[in-house]
Amino acid sequence: MKKLFFLACLLTTLQSMAQLERKLETENEPEDLIFHAPRHINLYTVEPLDKNTLHFAIMHTFGTLDNGGRNLFGLDNGANIRFSLEYGASNKFSVGFGRSGMDKVYDVFARYHLLQQTRNDAIPVSVSFMINAAANTADYSFLPEPRPVFQDRLSYAGQIMIARKFSDAFSFQLSPMVAWFVNPDPIFQIETTENLYLALGLSGKYKISGKSSLTLQYIPNLNNELRNNLGIGIDIEAGGHVFQMYFVTSQALNEQYLLAGGNGVPGEKFRLGFNVNRIFNLKK
Repeated sequence: MKKLFFLACLLTTLQSMAQLERKLETENEPEDLIFHAPRHINLYTVEPLDKNTLHFAIMHTFGTLDNGGRNLFGLDNGANIRFSLEYGASNKFSVGFGRSGMDKVYDVFARYHLLQQTRNDAIPVSVSFMINAAANTADYSFLPEPRPVFQDRLSYAGQIMIARKFSDAFSFQLSPMVAWFVNPDPIFQIETTENLYLALGLSGKYKISGKSSLTLQYIPNLNNELRNNLGIGIDIEAGGHVFQMYFVTSQALNEQYLLAGGNGVPGEKFRLGFNVNRIFNLKK
């Protein structure tokens, strides 16, 4: 009888230790879905790609709402579209390229995920970096000489993403941003002739159901008098896609033009926009 009692106590102890070990392992895991996708309205997020996965994104903005009903509140004009592909070379590093309709800009970019928030708060925030190099390929043959050469058409951008998932419902990201135009020629679709642009991106997500969240984006400029960017929207997960619909004050869809391309007055100059995000698993 004593042997049976001892064996029962031993089994109970081993089971408790195993449960504690599993709990500790789970708590030390990275937080998942701080945001729904690698993109949040216009900005990159801390959401990494797994190794050998591919993120395909379509981004689209239309004309301003004050175009009225005759132009279907901007849907008939002022459209800008961007396609991008991003490949997860590892669980922390990804590379990609994209093309935006505004000024026919092609860009290459990379993201690196330095830290990932853990469930037990051993690491309280996620931190990622993004760098981008772009070239304007618009046709300026109608201009008299000297026309913009390739070097004049180059621009660069960088972004640091610092994010925290405060609860299952609420996540927030802070994104210091910089953009540099080699030659900010007035012929380009930007608002000033400055080379350097600094801004601070603010992104928020509030989950309203298991598959959808309200979203907010605000990007105040730090070194110029351009209007600040504002965006509000909703993210919806459906069938392996993340659909993002929003109203935003900027027509631009890449970082350089997002900072330098100007913004309308919130409400009066809002534009309807949408993103479609899809991640493909390329593992064998």
